[in-house]
Amino acid sequence: MMLGLYLSIPFCRSKCTFCNFASGVFPTRYMEQYVARLEADMRAARRRAAEWDAMLPEGVDSVYFGGGTPSLLPGELVRRVMGAIRREFAVSVGAEVTFEAAPAHLADETLEAMVECGVNRVSFGVQSFVDAEAHATGRLHGRRDVFADVTRVRAAGIGDVSLDLLAGLPGQTRASWRESLDALRETGVGHASVYMLEVDDESKLGAEMLAGGVRYGAGLVPGEDAIAGMYEDAVATLAGMGLRQYEISNFAGEGRQSRHNRKYWERKPYLGVGVDAHSMLRDERGRALRFGTTDELEPYLSARDLSLLGWERPEPLAREQELEEAWFLGLRMNEGVDLASLREEFGVAAAAEFEPVIAELVEEGLVTRDAGRVALTMWGRLLSNEVFERFIGLAVQAHAPSAQTY
Repeated sequence: MMLGLYLSIPFCRSKCTFCNFASGVFPTRYMEQYVARLEADMRAARRRAAEWDAMLPEGVDSVYFGGGTPSLLPGELVRRVMGAIRREFAVSVGAEVTFEAAPAHLADETLEAMVECGVNRVSFGVQSFVDAEAHATGRLHGRRDVFADVTRVRAAGIGDVSLDLLAGLPGQTRASWRESLDALRETGVGHASVYMLEVDDESKLGAEMLAGGVRYGAGLVPGEDAIAGMYEDAVATLAGMGLRQYEISNFAGEGRQSRHNRKYWERKPYLGVGVDAHSMLRDERGRALRFGTTDELEPYLSARDLSLLGWERPEPLAREQELEEAWFLGLRMNEGVDLASLREEFGVAAAAEFEPVIAELVEEGLVTRDAGRVALTMWGRLLSNEVFERFIGLAVQAHAPSAQTY
C-alpha cells in the first residue's frame, strides 16, 4: 500500500471571510522556522509510527501541499521541503505532486522551484471570476490574474491544473455564477472543484450569518434554493466541457481525478504534517489510527515534544466507527458504496442491518441502488449531510464479528 503525504502550509496574504481553515497572515520570518519544523516532524514520523505499531508505508505516490497558500513559499523553501520528503520517503516515479496556489501570488522563482522539484499539478483557489465578488471576500486577485497564471503554469510545463469555485458568496446571483462557469470553461482546465458556502462560526462570514451583522455581507448571501440551483448549473456546465463529477465537489476529465484526495474517501493511508494536519494509518492488525496536530501556529513551532502537537498515541477506531466511515466517505463519491466489498470487510450481518435505511433513502429519492452499489442522487448530494446522518449510530447495533475481526 502506498502512502499519501499532506503538507499543511498555513501562510496567507489575507484571511478570506469564508475561510474556516487553520491559516492566517503571519510574519514571513516564520516561514523558514516552519519548514525546519516540517523537516523535523517528517524525520520523527517513522519512529513515532513504530512506537504505535502503526504501518507507515515507505513508498509515496501522492504529495499535496495545501493551506493556506503554499505558493507564498520562496523557491528555496520549496526545494528544502521536497528534499526532505525525498530523503524520508520513496516518492514513486509518476507520483502526483499537487501545489495549491492563489492567483496573482505565485512568484516566478517559486514556480521555477516547483517544476524543478517535480510538482505536476496546481490547484488555484479562484472562488469567483467576478472581481467584485472575489474582492468582497478578501481575495486579492481578479479574473485576468487567473487566466494569466493558468497560462504561466502551463508554459512552465505543468499541464494538470484545477480551479476552485465557491457557490453562495455575498451578492452572488445565478447570472454572475454562470459568468464564473463560462470563464472556467474558457480556461480549458482538466479539473474543477465546486463548493457550497459552509455556514459555521469558524469563519468571519459564517459567524456573522449566525449572529447577525453587516460587515462581511452576510445579508447578501444567497438563499439555500439559489445555492442549490448554482450547484446544479455547475454540474451541467462542467459535464458539457468534459469534466465528469466523481465526488460531491469534484469534477475531472479523463485521467485527471485527484489521486491524493481519493485516498481520503477510499480510507487509504495518508500522513499529514504541519499545522492542523490530519493522518490516517493502520496498525499491524489493520485497525485505523486517526490523529492530527494543533491548529495554532506558534504552539506548533515551539513544541519540543510531538505529543504536544497531537501526535500522542491514538486509540484505534472501533469496528463500528470504521463501518460508519465506509458509508459516509464512500457515498461522497459518485460511484458510491460497493455492497459486496462492504460485506467482505465487515460481514454479511453488519451490512444487512443497513437495508432498511437504504430502502427509505431510495424511496425518498436520495440514493440509488444499482448493480450492487448504493450512490447519492443529485438531490442526495445537495442534502448529503442529512443522508450521512442516517448511517451514524446504526453501525453500533449492526456490528457483528466477521472473518476479518480484530
